[in-house]
Amino acid sequence: MKRIILCLSIFGCLTGIASARNLGQWDAVNPELREWYEALMQPDVPNASCCGEADAYWADEIHVKDGKTYAIITDDRPDEPRSRPHVDIGTEIEIPNNKLKWDKSNPTGHGIVFLSRNRFVFCYVQPGGV
Repeated sequence: MKRIILCLSIFGCLTGIASARNLGQWDAVNPELREWYEALMQPDVPNASCCGEADAYWADEIHVKDGKTYAIITDDRPDEPRSRPHVDIGTEIEIPNNKLKWDKSNPTGHGIVFLSRNRFVFCYVQPGGV
């Protein structure tokens, strides 16, 4: 069952990347930032992408409650240019420990959670670094 979920998640991620590129969302993005997005891999599945900008939501607030990590969506950017589903500011997303990514710097200045269309967490990248 876990294998099926993983396969479906990876397929959904790859579909999101293809859609993002087909709609020209990367045209106005700094090339270094685009490379950073494209190089991010899931911490628990190192050969699977965290996905792309179409799956990325700013989540600058993070806290731990009862041993679980939660990120709060703070992204006020419009969803339509990113071709992503809307997630309200203030929405709390549980981040599984195996999805916390600490091995890459983050040039965006924001914590970022990468979500599938059904809010499966691909990665959470902490803010900071260059």
